[in-house]
Amino acid sequence: DSASAASSMEVTDRIASLEQRVQMQEDEIQLLKSALADVVRRLNASEEQQAMGSRRGPTKARPMIATLPLRPTVNNGTILPKKGSGTLPSPSGSGSRKDTSTPANKSTVRRANSNEHVGTLTRKDSGDSKGNRTRAGSTGSNSSGKKSDSKQRDPVFNAGMRRVTHCKEEGYVRMYLKGRPITMYMPKEQVDNYSLEARADLPSNKLKLDWVYGYRGRDCRSNLYLLPTGETVYFIASVVVLFNVDEQLQRHYTGHTDDIKCLAVHPDKITIATGQVAGTSSDGKLAPHVRVWDSVSLNTLHVLGTGFFDRALVCLAFSKSNGGNTLCVVDDSNDHVLSVWDWQREDRLAEVKCSNESVFAADFHPTDCNVIVTCGKSHLYFWNLEKGMLVKKQGLFEKQEKPKFVLCVTFAENGDTITGDSSGNILVWGKGTNRISHVIQGAHEGSIFALSMLRNGTLVSGGKDRRLVSWDSSYQQIQTVEVPELFGPIRTIAEGRGETVLIGTTKHFVLQGSLDGEFMAITQGHTDELWGLAVHPRKPQFLTCGYDRQVCLWDSSSHQLIWTKSMEDAAQSAGFHPSGAVVAIGTQTGRWLVLDTDSKDLVTMHTDGNEQLSVMSYGPDGNFLAIGSHDNYIYIYAVAENGRKYSRVGKCSGHSSFITHLDWSVDSQYLVSNSGDYEILYWIPSVCKQVVSVETTRDIEWATYTCTLGFQVFGLWPDGSDGTDINAVCRTNDKSLLVTGDDFGKVHLFSYPCSQFRV
Repeated sequence: DSASAASSMEVTDRIASLEQRVQMQEDEIQLLKSALADVVRRLNASEEQQAMGSRRGPTKARPMIATLPLRPTVNNGTILPKKGSGTLPSPSGSGSRKDTSTPANKSTVRRANSNEHVGTLTRKDSGDSKGNRTRAGSTGSNSSGKKSDSKQRDPVFNAGMRRVTHCKEEGYVRMYLKGRPITMYMPKEQVDNYSLEARADLPSNKLKLDWVYGYRGRDCRSNLYLLPTGETVYFIASVVVLFNVDEQLQRHYTGHTDDIKCLAVHPDKITIATGQVAGTSSDGKLAPHVRVWDSVSLNTLHVLGTGFFDRALVCLAFSKSNGGNTLCVVDDSNDHVLSVWDWQREDRLAEVKCSNESVFAADFHPTDCNVIVTCGKSHLYFWNLEKGMLVKKQGLFEKQEKPKFVLCVTFAENGDTITGDSSGNILVWGKGTNRISHVIQGAHEGSIFALSMLRNGTLVSGGKDRRLVSWDSSYQQIQTVEVPELFGPIRTIAEGRGETVLIGTTKHFVLQGSLDGEFMAITQGHTDELWGLAVHPRKPQFLTCGYDRQVCLWDSSSHQLIWTKSMEDAAQSAGFHPSGAVVAIGTQTGRWLVLDTDSKDLVTMHTDGNEQLSVMSYGPDGNFLAIGSHDNYIYIYAVAENGRKYSRVGKCSGHSSFITHLDWSVDSQYLVSNSGDYEILYWIPSVCKQVVSVETTRDIEWATYTCTLGFQVFGLWPDGSDGTDINAVCRTNDKSLLVTGDDFGKVHLFSYPCSQFRV
């Protein structure tokens, strides 16, 4: 079972330490790269001046001003302390990537590295001196006393690691992220009237969560229930979804601050408890905790265990026989501490070290509120709560071969305990004893992940073999049905209305069906990190792709999946052609492909480099495709026949770090790019040449705004940013609003333009 490896955090800590050391060495290398990149940019500037002087092509590029300034005026030559392709891989496979938000147990380790250790080192030892050296080298014509005086009078704002200065004379704002300067020139019409001190207006609009696609089944258990309201309750990321399938309506509980890992429903079927992982916010670390809330009003009633739990919470259960007054919780610390709470008083009644190994399930006995059963890797324990102490009795397997994992537990009507294990056996343990009273040998082929006792006394089991098996009160098999392979192994089973059952699978499907075998997917989603997102230019559709090698096209009106397609490589990015007829998908391997939007058929496939392709962006006129790669290049392709024919134009070379974002000008003549070391560069894509003339670039109108760095958006960076907090930006089509996604799972709405220091 995949969860068996989740308990070894010590390996993560050791790798995190190695990552720190590697990142320190990279900083020194990056300084050398910075100097080299500066030389390359100067050469590009010279070449461009010659090219623009002799060329009068269809791009309608404005001629360069007569004398180029000595400095590279539209970029900053700064270096990020983290480079995605050079760090050691983390155990999670994403610890070193800083392109987007990741689950908290990964991001906590990574952020501790970058902020606490490397951040301090680079600011003190390399960041500031490098910043000074860059500024000294980039000022060029700073020798006149007049300019020097005016610079001293420029307004300066400080906010932790973020500092902003305004040079009115040259019409630019310079923002420093961790001591690194980013120079952003404003449009000519704003130069005279712009004020850094002005306060930007709040947007009049508000964001409201409309729909959540997906379910977390791969590494979570017992997280699917039917409420009396007819709503199916489950979670994904930090949101609990209450989904009324008949009415196709969702409600959402959004009280959590990071990923939820466990859920329990009170015997009253109204009160719900959910537990989350340790997280990170812009204010620091977020403690794992339990939230008890009302499923009707969605109001939080109680918060338990802040400061007590470690890492994450993995199991939750309400007591049954005392009106549900107590709640048992297991955390994901090395000792997997089991604690019992009077949740209404927020009072911890008892706690005990449960096991050094992973714990998969914990539940109260249905008729004795002092008995708790826990199971996991190599153990089954019966706990008795006596005078504030939890006393343990170990399950005795005796003649029965001890399984490697005891994976699930439920209870019979007579009080017997029933377990399912990794050997495919169902074991029955006599009430009040720790001995086996009955064995169903080989109930399943492979692990049994779920057991559910229905109201009519029928036991239902499901597991890795995708079979759903029902058993009578004598543990004789009634019937068997196999879930289609598309849906994956059965992770959890819940009783539905009437004869129906609800099934959660490891491939993140929620199925509704019967024991006779008719199953319908009511929810589905990706099973690994989701990186690519593209919105159809003409229809209410969007496309997603990620590391699970699945490409999915969704209808945002009906919230239904239109089609899904499997790929050979993990996907990283996506972009629609302006016609909407085709969509380009970038992968982690440098391969990219184009799919027909209607039929999902492959149109063409190409490879550029061997690193991940982070951005796929068509020009507004549909005649060019720009591909931003982790190898620091932007590959340009000419596009014909409505997105069905591609020929390579060349590659834009000049960035000294990986490409993060790209935007096209309205007339498709220019391209702006951001990179991992905070550079802002401009290009003429038809000839793959860099543009360094401020007069050429400052007034360009951009068709989209997805770059996180630029004069129109610098105000969205929060105080104390380290330059990697904001992962995604998007401007509305009417150019009135900006939305951002950050490392802390937050989506923020701003007015556009967002070009004041304090927004």
